[in-house]
Amino acid sequence: MLYDDPVYRLMGDRALLIEMGDEISPPVNQKVRALFLLLDRYHVEGLVEMVPSYRSLLIIFDPLTVTTPELIDTINTIEKGLGPSLLPKPKLLKVPVVYGDAYGPDLEWVASFHQLSPEEVIRLHSGPTYLVYMIGFTPGYPYMGELPAALATPRRDTPRTAVPQGSVAIAQRQTGIYPTKSPGGWHILGWTPLKLFDAEKRPPSALEIEDHVKFFPIEEKEIKDWEM
Repeated sequence: MLYDDPVYRLMGDRALLIEMGDEISPPVNQKVRALFLLLDRYHVEGLVEMVPSYRSLLIIFDPLTVTTPELIDTINTIEKGLGPSLLPKPKLLKVPVVYGDAYGPDLEWVASFHQLSPEEVIRLHSGPTYLVYMIGFTPGYPYMGELPAALATPRRDTPRTAVPQGSVAIAQRQTGIYPTKSPGGWHILGWTPLKLFDAEKRPPSALEIEDHVKFFPIEEKEIKDWEM
């Protein structure tokens, strides 16, 4: 449900969590993104950092510069200016994926878990256009949804200590791409040669909240055509 008014929760003496709804949905996430962009535009005094997520926005502030009540009053005033016209048009990124074998070591397991063929898993995963709900976990990691219900899969019982950069994975009704080598507990279906995060670029992440992603299968021999 999308809240009529933001819900504020104190997170210590220098952080404030602003909840825009109680579910994972595009309308709730859109309000989070809009508030994030609007607060960034206004350069609110005392605001140090913002962390947007699926349904909330975490505000880190300097309590020596602004009090919590003052900050809430300012945010409430600014929040009234939210509107679709604020939001820039999202990008669509088409992502090539080599599914299965060494590139997708969990594809066979996921297929067996759902009593599907690997080809059906690939078709289901590459069918939707996914919404990027948030960026987190590691720099540039996109949390995307919704995965088709037929592919909703629990996380691995034992996370891997090292997941290769570019791995395309699923958990619950989410899908994501590991932008760097890192630990991870999601099931890996494939791998993309696209590089999603580069600290030397501005912006460093190829994806932002509200962008869209469309996966499509490629063969191993086509990897060189997509390497960046």
